[in-house]
Amino acid sequence: MAIISAAVMIRSISLFHITLAALLLKNPQKIANQGVVLLLGQSMQLPTPREFQTPSASLSFLAILFAFLGLSDLTAVSMNEELSDEYWGAQAPVRLLFLFVLTGYTYTFKEGGLMAPRSAEYLMSDGNTLNNSIVFTWGFLEMAAWFWVYVTLRDERREKVNKVVAKRNAEAARL
Repeated sequence: MAIISAAVMIRSISLFHITLAALLLKNPQKIANQGVVLLLGQSMQLPTPREFQTPSASLSFLAILFAFLGLSDLTAVSMNEELSDEYWGAQAPVRLLFLFVLTGYTYTFKEGGLMAPRSAEYLMSDGNTLNNSIVFTWGFLEMAAWFWVYVTLRDERREKVNKVVAKRNAEAARL
């Protein structure tokens, strides 16, 4: 049995998204200067974008998206247990796959990366703005969190099935 339930983990991720939204509105430089962003960015040889030095319209829009994601996830995790289990059982693998692809893309298509276009083609290619330390760090940490949620959800589902089977066996033994 897990020490932390999947619902608590999802609530924590949702509150993280809401906190991230507030930081993006007020002080985006604080995000860019976090130790984990700097550490993962330097270790993966990814640049830190200069756009995070001051608040901007695009960062405000990103903050709205994070706030919406956090609030909608808080609402979804607050549904009754059966519906919530069904919903998150489908959502966790989808989010995990998306984050894996995003993190892999960020690393492999970076400048000088394994799959990146060579020379001047890189500067004109689409999506090269995704190849930075902030996107990689966010994708990597979210991927780790959602993998933990996915494993915990499967463990909780197995425990519930075992309880139902034990209950049915006990009822059959009484008859």
